[in-house]
Formats: sequence, C-alpha cells, structure tokens
Amino acid sequence: MSDKVEKKGSPSFYTKLLILLSIVGPGIITANIDNDAGGIATYSLVGAKTGFKLLWTLMPITVALIMVQEMSARMGIASGKGLADLIREKFGLKVTFYSLFLLIFADLGNTMAEFAGIASAGEIFGISKYISVPLCSLFVWLLITKGNYKTVERIFIAGCAVYLSYIVSGFIIGPDWGEVAKATFIPDFDVLTSENMPLIVGLVGTSITPWMQFYIQSAVVEKGISTKHLWHSKLDVIVGCLFMVMVTIFIIICCAVTIHSAGVQINTAADAARALEPLAGKYSSILFGIGLFNASIFSAALLPLATSYYVCEGMGWESGVDKTFKEAPNFFTIFTLLILIAAAMILIPGIDLFNILIWTQVINGVLIPIILLFIINLCNDPDVMGEYTNSTAYNFISYGIVLLMLIINGALIYYEAVQRFF
Repeated sequence: MSDKVEKKGSPSFYTKLLILLSIVGPGIITANIDNDAGGIATYSLVGAKTGFKLLWTLMPITVALIMVQEMSARMGIASGKGLADLIREKFGLKVTFYSLFLLIFADLGNTMAEFAGIASAGEIFGISKYISVPLCSLFVWLLITKGNYKTVERIFIAGCAVYLSYIVSGFIIGPDWGEVAKATFIPDFDVLTSENMPLIVGLVGTSITPWMQFYIQSAVVEKGISTKHLWHSKLDVIVGCLFMVMVTIFIIICCAVTIHSAGVQINTAADAARALEPLAGKYSSILFGIGLFNASIFSAALLPLATSYYVCEGMGWESGVDKTFKEAPNFFTIFTLLILIAAAMILIPGIDLFNILIWTQVINGVLIPIILLFIINLCNDPDVMGEYTNSTAYNFISYGIVLLMLIINGALIYYEAVQRFF
C-alpha cells in the first residue's frame, strides 16, 4: 500500500521533463546570444590567425561563464529581484547611476556592432544595408513591444537553434578531429605570447560581459522561477554555456582548417564568410553567413532589452516585456531609442565603427570586474539570498575569476594604449 502511495506521489519522467522544459530559456538564450557579431568576428580571427592553438583557453572560460551565470540566476530566483534593483538597494543610488551611465554607453556601442553585423550579413547575400538594417530594426522593435515574454523567449530559443549552421559548416569542412580534441583539452602555454594576447582578451571579453548578468537575472525574475526549481535553472545555465562554447569551437574550426591553412587575411566575420566559399565550398559560406545574420539580429534585440531592464530596475521604474507601454513607458522608450540610435548610426556613411567598438570594449573591461564584485557580495548576503548563499569554495573560485578578469582587461587596455599612443 505504502509503495503505491509513494509511486503516486512521485512525478513521472514525463512530468519532470515538462517541468524542466518550462524552466529552461534564460540560461540558454543569454549564453548563446552572447555569440553575437563581435563574438563571431573574434572567433573567426582566432581560427584564421592561430588555427587550433587557442582552443584550450575556451575550457577555463566556460567554467568561469557557468559560475558567473549560475550566481546571477540563483540570485534572481532567491531574491525575486533584478541585479540593478539589488545594487541600488545595497550600494546606493549614486553608485547605481554611474554604473548604469557607463553600461548604457557600452551597450549602445555593442548594439551598433550588431546592426553592423546585420548590414554585413545582408551584403553577403546581395542586400543593401539601407534595406536590411531598417527592416531588421522594425522586426526587433515589433518583437519586443508587441509580443509577450513567452513569445519572445520561444523566438529567441528558435534563434539559438540556427547556431547549428556553424556546426554543420564544421562537419562539411571535415577537420582532423584528433587534432581538434588535443588542442581543446591539452593546454599549450607556448601560445600565451604578446602577439596572441589581444585574441585571448577578445575571447574572454566576448564570453563574459556586464549585460549578460543583468539580463539573465531579470529574465528568471520575470519568468517567475521559484527556489524549488533551482536545479532546473542550473541545468539551463550549464546547457546554454556548453552549447555556446561548442558553437565557438566550430566557428574556430571552420576558419582554422580553411582560412588559416590558406594564409588568407580577414578582419571581420563577413570576410570569413566570403573567404570560405572558394576554400570550403558555397554551402559552408552560406551557412556561415546565415549564422552571422541570425546572431546579429537576435543580439540586436537582446542587448537593448537587457539595457532597458537594468536601467528601469536601477531607477525603480516598471519594466517587463509582458507590460504595456502605458504600464512601463520608460522601459519601452529606452528600448526604442537604443534601436533607433544604433540603427541610424550604422546608416551614416563613413562612420568609424572600429573606434566605437574599441572604446565600448574598454568600458566593458573596466565594468565587468566591478559587476562581478557586486554579484559575489550580494550572493553572500543572507538578507538577499536566504539559505542560498555562496559556499567558501565557490567564493574562492569566484574571486579568482575577478582577479583573472582584472589581469586580462588590464592587458587589453595596455595593448590598446601602446598601439594607439606609442
């Protein structure tokens, strides 16, 4: 009799699967949309310039990304509040204001990069940027302002699936998988040279960014995930980060086997897509271009959305995709202005996008260790986290990540200063 009661009270495999599917989303979306136009350009350059040599650096980067994303998601679930909201409560309005000011500037530059990616991807397929950028801007604006959270999340998850195009491209090219495995799991410290440092910095900088931490925390709060589903949320984060690094590896593989071997010079992801056609065939080039377009358009939606979330949370304004414009006017106004300004800037002839990208990366580099320190501090506060605070081991590794980020971003700033002023 007791056995029957126990079986009846235990959820079946299908019930557990349905619960898991209802929880997943924020972690998968946040990690994979981080493979944006700038990220794809960085991975393409890594493969084109160094072959497989830097693949092993993705392993510690992935561990760091999982830990940081897990802390942000856990904090949102335990507190029921967004990161900017908690920073304002714990550290004051002045600290929040200056942090948000720098973050907005950096995110505007990054959003411009996404529209530049849309323009480049469109031109690969013979579409003028004066057509692709306005149309995609309208699509992005309608998606967020006219949709609800469930619809937006489903479309973003579908967008994540398009990243499989890079994996297909990698299999079409057919690398030496034994060589790939060796380069991925066996560190080669000889590649840690001053020449490769900008690429290493780029790999870290495009993987762990300030906006990601704000977005995932806001997303789990808006989705209403409770602490009883904390394990499901952790799985969501882990799967998302692992899928992201797998896509990254395949982008590097595509460019290493073809462009690096041929000695072709590239500067952007669009250059990589064009270079693949004569080296690896038309289909690889098309798939690479589709991946770039997909990454650019969804990142162009997510970055302004993340910015709108954390600005409204930090200032105590209403926010959320499920709200109407009347209920959250500041949220939708900020989102709309970011889209309009970023798209309009890309259409200006002769704009120096490179300088904008460099300075936004410098701001990101300065801000991310600060944001991580905020996160660690809050994750150790029982008033915020209750019984879900960090363990001692977790804190030790987390502070190690902050130290590593300070060193790496210091290297980026030093390198750019030397390159530009000396």
